[in-house]
Amino acid sequence: MPYSIIFCGTPDFALPSLQALIDDDAFDVTAVITQPDKPVGRKQILTAPPVKTLAQDRAIPVHQPENINSYLPAKIASGEIMKPDFLVVVAYGKILKQVVLDIPKIAPINVHGSLLPRWRGASPVEHAILAGDETTGITVQVMSAGLDEGPTLSMKEIPIESRETSYELREKLSKIGAELLVQTLKKPLKPIAQSSDGITICKKLSREDSLVDPKKMTAVEIDRRVRALNPWPSVLCKVEGHDLKIIESSLTEASTGIPLLCANNSTLYLIKVQEAGKKMMEAADWMRGIKSNM
Repeated sequence: MPYSIIFCGTPDFALPSLQALIDDDAFDVTAVITQPDKPVGRKQILTAPPVKTLAQDRAIPVHQPENINSYLPAKIASGEIMKPDFLVVVAYGKILKQVVLDIPKIAPINVHGSLLPRWRGASPVEHAILAGDETTGITVQVMSAGLDEGPTLSMKEIPIESRETSYELREKLSKIGAELLVQTLKKPLKPIAQSSDGITICKKLSREDSLVDPKKMTAVEIDRRVRALNPWPSVLCKVEGHDLKIIESSLTEASTGIPLLCANNSTLYLIKVQEAGKKMMEAADWMRGIKSNM
């Protein structure tokens, strides 16, 4: 008999894990829980989460509760959703209370984008780049009520490439996480308590994280933000009196770039930028346009 799975996830990061569980005969995904459809873009078009689209394509029942902590126990109690062997959570985006974590027959499982206990919290990929970490990885763990505090089941470490962006790193980790998840659930679970050393916490990113000040921040610090925070919440900086979104930057001189003097006499080269209400463009072209209008 395959292991029955209720899968909780929302963004693209969760797709490889859901797909891996669907494709493996050792598992039966009986239900998918994801966040409600949300308005996206300037036109605020109501858009389904990527996980919902995949589940519907594979004819798996989808549930989109506002509050999973009241919704799922009620559905289990009524028999509308059957109690699963595993509750698998991958970037769902909501905190699960103990009443939900107690539902699965075997264990609630989380796939987390860091090497726990480093970077517990909502934005581990971005914070690994922001901190200049040389390595990161994936942790498969048993969930607990505390924030990513549950015992670990398996880990895989990978290097962070020197110019890697959060988008590139997240895509890589999502595929590694899917493979590690399937491997882990097929074996007897051997939980290992997390170390009390090396604990770091990362908060959910907000628009406030976008603002950078070259007078107070070095080129390295701003460059890390550009690699970590695009496309959201992005990086905003005032350049030549203009509010500019920095799309791409470099620590070495480039023909299409413009220099930005930063703290400690460091220099960041802006490669691609975007002014509010305008298209993204090469920074050198943007600067020529500014000078021509002076």
